[in-house]
Amino acid sequence: MAFDPDKDKVLKAWKCEETGLIISINQYDKGQPKLQIGPRILNKKEGGQRTPVKAGRLTMEDVMWLYEMIDEIKADMADRVSPE
Repeated sequence: MAFDPDKDKVLKAWKCEETGLIISINQYDKGQPKLQIGPRILNKKEGGQRTPVKAGRLTMEDVMWLYEMIDEIKADMADRVSPE
């Protein structure tokens, strides 16, 4: 079965304004929702946004932001994931 982009959904996303890191809950077709770390969308110096890039290694700012957001992310995922 080939990948079908129409079946790939972003259910919710959070963005760190300082570093451009995006954390999202994604679901493919009827599969379980999963957490994705990245991409990173950086701002241009002259305004606007650049093309998304891989998250790569996380900075201390990324880790602190993720630490602050993790309870909200965990609660949102818990509402979406069916118990096994």
